[in-house]
Amino acid sequence: MPATPHPAPRDLADLPYAHRLEAFAGELEREGDHESVHFDGGDFVDLDGGDSVFIECAFSSVAFEGGRYRRSRFNDVWAHQTRWVGADLAETQWTDAEAGAGLLAGVELHGARLRRVVFHHCKFDSVNLRATELRDVAFVDCLLRDVDFGGAHLAGVDFPGTTLERVRFDNVTVDRADLSRAAALGISSGFDALRGATISGLQLVELAPALALTLGIEVTDD
Repeated sequence: MPATPHPAPRDLADLPYAHRLEAFAGELEREGDHESVHFDGGDFVDLDGGDSVFIECAFSSVAFEGGRYRRSRFNDVWAHQTRWVGADLAETQWTDAEAGAGLLAGVELHGARLRRVVFHHCKFDSVNLRATELRDVAFVDCLLRDVDFGGAHLAGVDFPGTTLERVRFDNVTVDRADLSRAAALGISSGFDALRGATISGLQLVELAPALALTLGIEVTDD
């Protein structure tokens, strides 16, 4: 069955709500309500923006350093060159979102729900995705390093062109996850939980020693 192509990253002007965007002014606050807002540049450091709502918003070259954004909702948002470093995004909800050329480092995303989200050319470094729910999510030409998917549910998740390094899949549940087009498949644990995932024949050969070890199969050359 041929792989589903993913749309190319959009520019800000391509967004159907681009003409309605207004420049953000002020500070992020807890339980904030933001609709059709353009966050253009700027650093948000150690703020409490939890339980906020972002609808049809755009983020351009924005940096979030630390801060708490738990249980916030991001619906139909677009982000380009946005950095999240050490931020708490646990239990957030992301729907119909697109992120390009971004960075997530040391971010807490456990218990989050992502639906119809595409990441293009993004770097994930030491990100906690434990117990997340990912539905129709694509990591396109990304780098996932030391990412923990432990206990997550993956449904319709794709990794075309993405490099995985020391990624953990312990106790995940999988319903259609396609790893066959990943650029590199560096999985450190959780091989036994990948039932329902698709890999290529070459990847199977590369993973054979780890799979054998996980299944308790002893391999000898005698």
